Amino acid sequence: MSVLDLEEQEKIDKLKAWWAANGTTLLLAIAVFTAAMVGTRMWNNYQGEQARQAADLYAVLQQQVEKKSELVKIMDAAQLLTEGFAGSGYASRAALIAAHAAVQAGDNAAASKMLQWAVDFAKEPEIKDLARLRLASVLLDENKYEQALGLLNTQHGVSFTGLYADLKGDVLAVSGKYNDARAAYQQALAGMNTQGGYRSVIQMKLDALQED
Repeated sequence: MSVLDLEEQEKIDKLKAWWAANGTTLLLAIAVFTAAMVGTRMWNNYQGEQARQAADLYAVLQQQVEKKSELVKIMDAAQLLTEGFAGSGYASRAALIAAHAAVQAGDNAAASKMLQWAVDFAKEPEIKDLARLRLASVLLDENKYEQALGLLNTQHGVSFTGLYADLKGDVLAVSGKYNDARAAYQQALAGMNTQGGYRSVIQMKLDALQED
C-alpha cells in the first residue's frame, strides 16, 4: 500500500472513530434544529391563518353594522372574535363595536357584557381605557352610580383625563354631590387640550352647578 493510501486510510479511520463517538449527538442536534425550524414555520403559518380569519370575521361584523342587521347577528359575529381570537386586536375592537350597537338597540346588558370583556382582555391600554369609560356611561344610564365611579377612579392614560373627569362629574351631579361634581368638571376642563364644542358643554354643566 502506498504512502498516500495509508494517509487516506488513516483519515477514514479517524473519521469513523469520530462519528462513532459523536454521530448520535450530531444527528440529535440536527433533528432538534430541523424540528425547531419546522415548528417555527408551522407556528408562523398558524398565526398568519388566525390573523386572516380574524380579519374576515371583523369585516363581517362591520358589514352587519353597516347594514343595520339585527343585534343578535352583530353580537354573534363579535362573540366569535372574542371567543376564538381573543388575542387579536380585532377582538377588542369588535367588542366595542358590538357594545355600541347594543346601546343603540337599548340592550344595556349586552353592551355591558362586551365592554367588560374589553376591560378584562384587551391588549392595548387605550382600548381598555375607552371600554372602561363606555361601561361607566352604561352604568350611569342604569343608575349604578357607585359602580360607575369605581371604573372612573381607575388609573387611566393621560389622554383620557378630561373624558373620565367629565363623566365622573355627571355621575356625581345626578348623585346630588354637587361640590364634587364641580371639582370633576373643573378637572375635565383642565384636562382638555382643545377649544371646541365639547369643552363648551362641560363649561355649561359647570356653570349650571355654580353656587349662587
